[in-house]
Amino acid sequence: MAKVTSFGDAMKEMVSKKRALKNGLQTAKIEEVWQEVMGQAAKYTDKVQIIDRTLFISSSNGPFKNELFFQRNLIVERVNEAFGEKVIDKVVIN
Repeated sequence: MAKVTSFGDAMKEMVSKKRALKNGLQTAKIEEVWQEVMGQAAKYTDKVQIIDRTLFISSSNGPFKNELFFQRNLIVERVNEAFGEKVIDKVVIN
């Protein structure tokens, strides 16, 4: 016997799956976008990932991390521009 689902519950489930898919695509694309945005400087990055509209950047290079810290607003602007939509609100540097 098929489970009966309300229209509202079906819509919530669809939106949830769409959001999960979109987050997965953004996560996969951020590596490519990061290379495009940073150019040769991307080689100093150990890892980049988007979690809950926050771009997390990991680097073991102290001077590079310091430069990233001062360029956070520009990074947000350029990454969102490269995606063609607002995907991140802030940057965290580790």
